[in-house]
Amino acid sequence: MLKQFYEKSALWFAIGWIIAYCVLFSVGDALSAMVGLEKSVTLAVGLLLSAVLWIFLKKNRLTKSYGLCPPQVPAKAVLWYLPLLLLLTANLWFGVKLNYGAAETVLYILSMFFVGFLEEVLFRGLLFEAMREESPKAAVIVSSITFGIGHIINLFNGSGAELLPNLLQVVYATAAGFMFVLLYCRTKSLLACIITHSVFNALSVFAVDPPTLPLKILTCGLLTLISAGYALYFKKKISQPAG
Repeated sequence: MLKQFYEKSALWFAIGWIIAYCVLFSVGDALSAMVGLEKSVTLAVGLLLSAVLWIFLKKNRLTKSYGLCPPQVPAKAVLWYLPLLLLLTANLWFGVKLNYGAAETVLYILSMFFVGFLEEVLFRGLLFEAMREESPKAAVIVSSITFGIGHIINLFNGSGAELLPNLLQVVYATAAGFMFVLLYCRTKSLLACIITHSVFNALSVFAVDPPTLPLKILTCGLLTLISAGYALYFKKKISQPAG
């Protein structure tokens, strides 16, 4: 059934997966809260969705088509991924603390690795690839913006996100989405995107929030600047998304 859906419309296949991901992860978070063990159900949802998606791509020999392969350019061509390493420190800029108990911390970290895998394959893989043949520029824009706006769901999924911090997250997530899609175009691989995305999210379990509003805005600005600057570097290196 998945193969038939995919062959009928790769774009609607991507959209369907994105909707399913958003809904099921929100339900997973809500059920985890009801159980009293954060990310317990969410982790199971992430494992299931990731397994189904991986098996589908592997069975239909689509893994390389969606960047699940080693980078096709040397590390030097992408500045040895140094801007990504800088971004990974962001959740530790204001200190380190254990925000959950030991069991919940492990569940949180594991679930974030499934989040990184799914979001990169869905937004930078399926959605982007479904659109770029018709309009590469539109594919880059839609992949970036939908990824950023998708984080607004944190206002409604019971995570306790506040309005302004969540809007700031949307801003830098959009910039990160732009960076990731151009990195994918440059390297023809999602591996660096998946690893960076997963580790960044996982480290948030140890994060100390910026203590004041100006520092929240400054942090958002720095994350956006680093992501956008790295993306613009790729933009100079590629005239359009590579085939």
